[in-house]
Amino acid sequence: MVFLKASEYKAYKGLIKESLRDNMSDIEVVLTDLGEIATRELAKKHKPYGLKQNKKIAKMGGSVPLK
Repeated sequence: MVFLKASEYKAYKGLIKESLRDNMSDIEVVLTDLGEIATRELAKKHKPYGLKQNKKIAKMGGSVPLK
């Protein structure tokens, strides 16, 4: 699985000033939402403190396996 930063994905899609989310397919939006929800739930559970811990939770939320 390949993970891209938002700026890398915008470049991949050829977007300069447009909103990335406005240019996503329905599936891309749903998967992005799933990662955001998973991250929020993990943050509630683990209660991270500081940038380092929050980055760890964000990585965990962005890599939740789909079953």
